[in-house]
Amino acid sequence: MEKYTILGLEINKVSFKELFFNKAMFLAYALIVFAVLGVIEIFELRYFPDVATAHTLGANPVTPELKQALRDAIFGHVGEISREVPWTLFIANYMYMIYTGSGIIFLVALAELLNLKVVEKLSASFMVLGLAMVFAGLFTIATDLNLLNIHWMFLSPNVDTGMWLMLPLYLTYIPFVLFEIYLVLTKKRELARKLAFPILVMSIGVDLVEYYIQAKLFSMNTARHLWTEFPALMFYFIISAFVSSLGIMGLHSYLVHRDKDGYKQLMALIRKAILFFIFLLAIYEVIGYLIIDKDWAFIILFGEFRGLYFGGYILLTLILPFLLLFRILKHYILPACISVIIGGFIGRYLFVYGGNANPLSNRFGTGYEKYNFYDLSTSFNYVTPHLGEVFIVIGSIGIIIAIYKFVDTLFSVNKERELH
Repeated sequence: MEKYTILGLEINKVSFKELFFNKAMFLAYALIVFAVLGVIEIFELRYFPDVATAHTLGANPVTPELKQALRDAIFGHVGEISREVPWTLFIANYMYMIYTGSGIIFLVALAELLNLKVVEKLSASFMVLGLAMVFAGLFTIATDLNLLNIHWMFLSPNVDTGMWLMLPLYLTYIPFVLFEIYLVLTKKRELARKLAFPILVMSIGVDLVEYYIQAKLFSMNTARHLWTEFPALMFYFIISAFVSSLGIMGLHSYLVHRDKDGYKQLMALIRKAILFFIFLLAIYEVIGYLIIDKDWAFIILFGEFRGLYFGGYILLTLILPFLLLFRILKHYILPACISVIIGGFIGRYLFVYGGNANPLSNRFGTGYEKYNFYDLSTSFNYVTPHLGEVFIVIGSIGIIIAIYKFVDTLFSVNKERELH
């Protein structure tokens, strides 16, 4: 294939049709259509809500919908993130994508430092995949931002807010990762290995700072009090993200690299790493639920979420992968990778929803608090995810596919690279 060379970087000479009209891109476009529909749903809810009219007041003045419309009209909370409208899937998907993507980048940087050649040869493809997931996470949360809030964010900046903390974080992290990919593609392996350590540190930094940003951005120290009670919760996010990251890397290796030399060695390495991290995660789960708020633990372990916790998270993230990878059943790496990917998302959903399902519990000793003026006091509250949220989460997968395929078409990141 004919190539251009710019600053030592070989760029494939491809047509517009080859770049944007191929099977992978068509799949990405189909998924992104769901995201567009989701954005329309969210914008309609946020900017074009139903209003309380004199007719509706006279016809039926006590309906819950009318009460909510009056509340929205008076207090101006239409479509905003709140305990009543938590936008749970937005947050869960955003954190899943960010933590899993940065986890992939961390593991590849670690492999560079440990001189694991089987990973180094494919490091460009893994890092592009991890970065694509980070962008998908940012896309997810961007669709939830109120445009008016963004407007005032720049006109009257408050650099202590969560949104402003995100800017320096990603404006630093993303260029570093892009430069590392550039070094790998231009065969500057020694410099790439030297840069791997700061990227490794920054990947962990992203996870730690992101946890703090979420606490500020979504008021999780109050609305989601679980986040301040679970022991070292940021390390739970990191460990569980590594499990999901390895699952993504295993699935990606099967889809893209299964015909390459060293594939079996790579999958064996991924198998061992998944077993190690699910073992750590299992220990963490046992310790965590012995310490946290008993009301929240009861909801998860014995209450309304028990089916999702045991039948979804524990089964798919811990038990099934262990059976598949530890030779108790046959040695099935690919099903185990798919299992931890799904189970990891369920786990993220449970934790993001935790404080919302059990809001503040009985922190003043006077009984459970209300969500709003019209609610009854209750120890459990569940808000079904909005269809727009579901569509945008589906569309975020299309963002990953589109970014990865675009970069691969131009730079052949799927290619196995020799080490010197």
